[in-house]
Amino acid sequence: MLKEKLTLASKSPRRAEILRAVAWPFTQMASGADETRHESEDASVYVQRLAQMKAETVARQTGEGLVLGADTVVVVEGEILGQPRDEEDARRMLRLLNNKWHEVVTGVALVRAGETLRMLVDHESTRVRFCKMSGEEIDWYVSTGEPRDKAGAYAIQGQGGIFIEEIKGDYFNIVGLPVRLVYELSRRI
Repeated sequence: MLKEKLTLASKSPRRAEILRAVAWPFTQMASGADETRHESEDASVYVQRLAQMKAETVARQTGEGLVLGADTVVVVEGEILGQPRDEEDARRMLRLLNNKWHEVVTGVALVRAGETLRMLVDHESTRVRFCKMSGEEIDWYVSTGEPRDKAGAYAIQGQGGIFIEEIKGDYFNIVGLPVRLVYELSRRI
């Protein structure tokens, strides 16, 4: 189906790849938004706030059209994991995920720019189960560099996929953009 061109308020290559895969025309523009989590925010509130902030910031810059903001985190045993600070933080995150279920939560905001901003915000949650990994496997995976800029320090669509035993929900959400939810929101806005 013909879809309205989007401005993706992100420089994420993974989100861009998903939009290209479904042939959704888009341009990209980073928002530069402050991604600091407020102390009282749970994962869904946090990612929805960030997605909205990113989309609003870019919508004000473009002045027109449909702007998409998104943000993803991983939640394991109540701890919210963003991108690792360094290799040791990536190892810590992978040890937390080792042999457990966790949630991947992505906030999505669509903003129609113009004289007044119209906006829809929602989120998607997907459950993911890691296999049991040895310390050697964790060290190897961190050494690949892939965990560096990934929420939860892994990429299901890359080498990290070998450690995933099961998912319940939207695969694209784990990659970073629940494109079905984006499509539903675009039909409503």
